[in-house]
Amino acid sequence: AQLVESGGGLVQPGGSLRLSCAASGFTLGYYAVGWYRQAPGKEREGVSCMTSSDSTTYYVDSVKGRFTISRDNAKNTVYLQMNSLKPEDTAIYYCAAGGPHACRQGINYDYFDYWGRGAQVTVSS
Repeated sequence: AQLVESGGGLVQPGGSLRLSCAASGFTLGYYAVGWYRQAPGKEREGVSCMTSSDSTTYYVDSVKGRFTISRDNAKNTVYLQMNSLKPEDTAIYYCAAGGPHACRQGINYDYFDYWGRGAQVTVSS
């Protein structure tokens, strides 16, 4: 089982990026999916998640209204659309997949079983 992120890069403040996370070796549609990020010198932070059952979504307050998580089960892929990016969004972004408790009333780190290696997002002028 493997998750591979793509789509990271350098973008100016106010710009947009879309991260993709492709799964192989398992069916992503059966799992809750999430995105985490880790900035230099900071702990890993849950950004967003989506349930497998009814596609309920959760977002950390700092990205609400700017980021959107989505999934394409036919492509076995989850996405994170990031708009109005700010320098404080600079981090390595990781996708993850887990059981139902991973995305239940919030983003729950302990219940994510599969992790990607991360994609660097840098927001700078």
